[in-house]
Amino acid sequence: MAVQGSRLWQRIMRLAQIGAQESGGISRLSFTSEERKAKDLTAEYMKEAGLEVREDAAGNLIGRKEWNNSQLSPIVIGSHIDTVVQGGKFDGALGVLAGIEAVQSIVEQGLTLKHPVEVVAFTDEEGARFGFGMIGSRAMAGTLNEEDLSCRDSEGVSIREAMLAAGLEPALIAGAKAPGIHAYLELHIEQGQVLESASLPAGIVTGIAGPLWMKVKLKGQAGHAGAAPMRFRKDALAAAAAVIVRIEDIARSYPVAVATVGKLQLLPGGINIIPSDVEFSIDLRDIDANIRDEAEAKIRAAIAEICVPRGITWELEDFQRVPPVPCSKQVQSIVAKACVLAGIEPLYLPSGAGHDAMQFREVCPIGMIFVRSELGISHNPKEWSSF
Repeated sequence: MAVQGSRLWQRIMRLAQIGAQESGGISRLSFTSEERKAKDLTAEYMKEAGLEVREDAAGNLIGRKEWNNSQLSPIVIGSHIDTVVQGGKFDGALGVLAGIEAVQSIVEQGLTLKHPVEVVAFTDEEGARFGFGMIGSRAMAGTLNEEDLSCRDSEGVSIREAMLAAGLEPALIAGAKAPGIHAYLELHIEQGQVLESASLPAGIVTGIAGPLWMKVKLKGQAGHAGAAPMRFRKDALAAAAAVIVRIEDIARSYPVAVATVGKLQLLPGGINIIPSDVEFSIDLRDIDANIRDEAEAKIRAAIAEICVPRGITWELEDFQRVPPVPCSKQVQSIVAKACVLAGIEPLYLPSGAGHDAMQFREVCPIGMIFVRSELGISHNPKEWSSF
């Protein structure tokens, strides 16, 4: 079976015109007129592909194709068409449009499938507007809670209010839960450089890393930068620096784990004052929960080892702990066979970023296909992917 790459490319470029900014970036936030226009265009493509189109209570756009047995649960191919502010052309949109193209090519070549197929453009994967993402996939998986709809954007508008303004009925959100899904597949740009460095256009995702977010507070003692001898100091920032280097070393000791310190604050903040208080974040990820837990234990031990001899006290607080999501071995095997048929060497790699697919971990087998990203750039007007 062959797909029409030129048709897919034209659709990607046309969709990219909706929400286009003078900077070259794209801004399509959830429940906005830009998102509505993008959904309407995507619905046109679904109809051209022979899909029956509907929207559920969460605003998910769903195109369904049935063959011989409509009683079987569907194979769902999904991603999103919302973007971050000043985002790129391919993140999310490629997965939705590629799913449409795949089904359209099947239909045009007179082929049939055993299971129905649903191509879904999920509502608000990015979370760029409300700071709470994957609204649509959570709803379809049955994990969206009523209190989640209270999250507000920078203008004070809640998800619930935005849904009402968009013509949706939040009270019916439970009806968006899928009655059954046979398997879920998502194609997405890699947002990294593994495939590009291997000179391969696509790869097989082994799992989606679950982020553990922690806040670390170190407390020492402020003092005069000139008058306090080094041996008497309780410098919280010096301790934090040692901890951060150790965090990097611990993450590097594992093949897949990644750790990032992305936020750091210190007090008093004077050029001639020894820092007394430091607060920093840790983002720790791995696709294996046991490995992530092991790395976390090593980080906690390192903090104690570094702080005790320096006279520094510390506190750790978890504020997000998302379980990693392994991809189905069966789905990985099927994708690997497809790679071989397409003349692509199968390459297995993890997803460090979160995706709609992870919401279906308790619902059905999941799989993901990554497409290479030029220079690993994503969430950026320079985002670019090509076969």
